[in-house]
Amino acid sequence: MWTQEMIHELVTKQQKYFRTNETLDVNWRIKQLKRLKTAVRIYEDDLVNAICEDLGRCEAEAYLADVGSLIMEINETIAGLRRWSRPELHLSGPACFPSIFTHVYKMPYGTTLIISPFNFPVLLALGPLTAALAGGNTCVIKASSKSPASTRALRKLVSETFPEKYVAVVDGGHDVADMCLSERFNKIFYTGSPAVGSHVMEMASKNLTPVALELGGETGNWAIVRHDADLEDAARKIAFFKIMNSGQICINVNQVAVEETIYEEFVDCLRSEFDRQIGNALENPEYPHLINRAAFDKCEALAEKHSDRILYGGLGDPDTLRFEPTIIGPIDINEEIVKHELFCPLLPLVPYKESEEDVLLEAIASREHGLAFYVFTRDKKRAKEIMSTQQYGGGCINEVCVHLMVKGVPFNGTGHSGIGAYHGEWGFREFTHPQTVLTGSTRFNLPLREHPYTGPDNEWKYKVLKLFQR
Repeated sequence: MWTQEMIHELVTKQQKYFRTNETLDVNWRIKQLKRLKTAVRIYEDDLVNAICEDLGRCEAEAYLADVGSLIMEINETIAGLRRWSRPELHLSGPACFPSIFTHVYKMPYGTTLIISPFNFPVLLALGPLTAALAGGNTCVIKASSKSPASTRALRKLVSETFPEKYVAVVDGGHDVADMCLSERFNKIFYTGSPAVGSHVMEMASKNLTPVALELGGETGNWAIVRHDADLEDAARKIAFFKIMNSGQICINVNQVAVEETIYEEFVDCLRSEFDRQIGNALENPEYPHLINRAAFDKCEALAEKHSDRILYGGLGDPDTLRFEPTIIGPIDINEEIVKHELFCPLLPLVPYKESEEDVLLEAIASREHGLAFYVFTRDKKRAKEIMSTQQYGGGCINEVCVHLMVKGVPFNGTGHSGIGAYHGEWGFREFTHPQTVLTGSTRFNLPLREHPYTGPDNEWKYKVLKLFQR
C-alpha cells in the first residue's frame, strides 16, 4: 500500500535524478526508448494476457488496440526524435541588432505524472510514457486500479527495465491518485473522464503545474449517416467500433444521427453487421466485457429504461459482465441518453430530416465538444463543410477511429474533451518546453534602446524605433 511519504520519497528521488542532466542527451533518450520497445516485446504475452483478463478481449484485439499500436508509437518516436529535438535557428531581426541568431531549445519539464485509465491500460500508460521519455523527463505512472492484471504487468515491465528514480509505476485507487496530485510534479498527463479531469486541473493549479488532458467528451461523440451514405459500409464500420472493447473507448461512436429516409434500412444493415461480426455476443469468447459490475449495472439500467425502443440486443450476463451490442431508437435529440457519454455497447439512433440537417448540427455544436466526430456520405463537399465547421478533437469521413493511427498528426481534444495533444512529434512537444535564447554581441551595440530618449542629441532614437517597430 502506498502512503503519502512513499510517494513523496519517490518524486523527490526522480527530481534529484533529473537534475543530474543525464536525461538531456538525445542519444541516451533513444537508447531508453529502444529499451522500452524491447521490454514490450519481451513481455508481450504478459501484457496481452493481462488485458484479456481485465477486459475479456481476445488476444488479437488486445494486440491490435494496445500492444501493436504502442510499438508503432515507439518506432515513430525513435525515428523522429533527433529531428524533433534539434534546436530551431532563427534570425533575430533588425530590431535586435547587433544580435544575428536566436535559438529555440526544446527542454524537458522535469518530473512528470501520467494517470492512465482502464480501457486501454497498456497503450494509454506507455504511449504517454514514450512521449515523456522522448522529451527527456522522468516519470511516475499512476495506473488504474480497475484493471489490476494490466497494472501488475506494467509494474513488472517497468521495474525490470528502468530504475525507479527514472520511471516508476504506482498502483492504487483515487486516494493514491490524490497523493500523487498533491506532490509538485512539473507536468501532468491525465486520460479519463471530464469530471476527474476537472479535479486534476484543480489539484495541479495549486502548484501551477501544466496539464494535458485526454477526455472522452461529456456529451459523447456523434456519427452522422446522411441519405447518400453507403449504408452497408457505414454499418460495418460503426458495428466494428461498437463491438471493440464493448464500447469502452473514448473516441467511440456514442450516438448516430440518421437521415430519416434511410433510417429503417440502416437499422437492418446494423443488425446484419452485428450478427456477422460477433453473432451471439454473450456466448462469443471474442466479445469483451464491461470493466466491473458497476459499469454493467449502469448499462443494464439504461437499456431497461429504453426497453420499449430496443431494436437489437438488450441482454446482458452479470456473471460474465458481457452486455450485447444494443441498438436503441428512435431517440429524440433532446433525450438524456444522447446528452452524455455512454462508454458501453448501447447505440442510440437519432432520426433527422434532411432539410433540418443544419438544425441538427447546431444542436450538436451547442453541447460540449466531443473527442471524435464522424460523417458518412458520398458528398465530399458537404462532408468537408461539416467537418470544418464543427468543433471536436479529431474525426473521420466514411471511417471510424483510424485517424489516431496516422503518423505525424496530433491526437487531442478541445474543451470538455481535452487539453493538449500527443502522438509522435506532438507528444514530444507536449512534454517539452520551448526555450528561446538570443545570442547577443559585445560589439556594434547602439544606444538606441537606452535612456535618455529626449534632448536634441537623442530625438533620433524615437524616429528610428518607429521605423523598426511599425
